[in-house]
Parts: sequence; C-alpha cells; structure tokens
Amino acid sequence: MRKTQTYLFLLTCLTTGWIAAQNLASSAPENAGVYFIEPADGAEVTSTFTIKFGLRGMGVAPAGVNVENTGHHHLLVDLEGDLDMMQPLPASDQVRHFGKGQTETQITLPAGEHQLRLVLGNYLHIPHVPPVMSTVITVKVK
Repeated sequence: MRKTQTYLFLLTCLTTGWIAAQNLASSAPENAGVYFIEPADGAEVTSTFTIKFGLRGMGVAPAGVNVENTGHHHLLVDLEGDLDMMQPLPASDQVRHFGKGQTETQITLPAGEHQLRLVLGNYLHIPHVPPVMSTVITVKVK
C-alpha cells in the first residue's frame, strides 16, 4: 500500500471506531444530575463508611438493560487523569462499578484525604452525552 492509501485506511478505521462509539453513547436529559447524599464534602469518616448515591432527572437500571434516560453508578476514588468519555469505564480500584443498579455502598479506604466523584454510565458502562457527573468531594479518613 502506498503512504496515501495507508493514511486513508487508518483514518477510516479511526473514524469508524469513533462513529461506532458515538452510536453506543446514550443521551442524557439537560436536567440530569448525580450527587452524593452522604458523605458530605469535607466529612471525617472512619476507614469503612457508607456512600449513598443521589440521582435526579433520570432513573437507575442495571448494566445491560438499555432503557432510555437510565443508567447505573460508577464511583471514582482518587482518580488521577482523565477518562475517555466515549468508551466503557474501566473497572479498577479507582473506578468502581455498580452495575446491578445499587444506589449505595460501603467502602474501606486508608487514613488520609480522598477524592470521590460519581459518574453515571449507560447499559454498556459508557458515560452519557452530556456526561452525568457529580462534583468532586473530599473525605478525610481518620
């Protein structure tokens, strides 16, 4: 293949992948929002504590269930860097999935300050368009 053909082929592959990702993202209503019911920003907590997720303007559905204006929670813990908002959120200690439709959890963190954020994902764990994300809160583990 000549250079021009190779570049066009790569561009087509990248564009096709981007379009496919666009088609898998779900739209979110303008009034949608996700937030922490507890703990409050700046709260002092014990090493194991409860987090309650709040959601407005949308409903909760488990992963794999494709219903308009629904999604499930993902908890970001001390996440550094950016997420690719057009891809499924990766499962890790920093990106915790609640694909059964859970609206609260207990987590254990070491002593110190920690940053928490919620992101709603669609049936494929892909953030909505526009993303439904909470503000970052900080908790201090005693």
